[in-house]
Amino acid sequence: MRKWITALLLIGLLVSGVGLYFYGRSIWVPLYQTFSGKQSLGEVVSVYGPAAEKRMRPFFHAAGIAYPPAAVTMIALKAERRMELWVQHGDTWKFVKTYEIAGASGKLGPKLCEGDRQVPEGIYRIDGLNPNSSYHLSMRLNYPNAFDVECAKLDGRTRLGGDIFIHGKAVSIGCLAMGDEAIEELFVLVNRIGIRNVTVIIAPRDLRRHTAELSGDLPSWVGGLYTVLLQELLRFKL
Repeated sequence: MRKWITALLLIGLLVSGVGLYFYGRSIWVPLYQTFSGKQSLGEVVSVYGPAAEKRMRPFFHAAGIAYPPAAVTMIALKAERRMELWVQHGDTWKFVKTYEIAGASGKLGPKLCEGDRQVPEGIYRIDGLNPNSSYHLSMRLNYPNAFDVECAKLDGRTRLGGDIFIHGKAVSIGCLAMGDEAIEELFVLVNRIGIRNVTVIIAPRDLRRHTAELSGDLPSWVGGLYTVLLQELLRFKL
């Protein structure tokens, strides 16, 4: 009996340790960085940049696009769990690469309030790069944007949440976790071209191929949002 109890305790400790490592990173990583020292944006780019750009250049070459491009659009499709990278080529956009979304919590539908674990849906900008993220590297989205705020006023919602990122690793609560290698490539690319030249579109599914499924518990404005997302996505044709 004692052996079974000891084994269960060890399993519990192991599970707790694994959970803390993955889901408690926002707690222990900043503490670790306090003692080990934080890195500057330039230091991080110098570490990951050469390898990341070496991996990226063949995809740009295959697309007939010079690296770095003038502007990029990232299209995150929640149902398909993938992110497409498109680059500006004159007056058009050309597809470069697809990334798997390694982790994203919630269900299909926009983010409505703080703590709902939802990944937002809409058209966003990147408003900051974090070289000392708890999840390797991260890029912060400007959620809630003006559209999110206006819709919240219509619904009478006040606590919209925030701190939504595209980051590394494979676990996430309301963010898009891309894995470390992918975030290195995207982070270095965004730093190279500037955050003002980056657009992020997050859609519930690939609306170019599938109609949106609107459940009855979603606000009435969601249909209009999906119409706008479809119009935007039709500019990017594979």
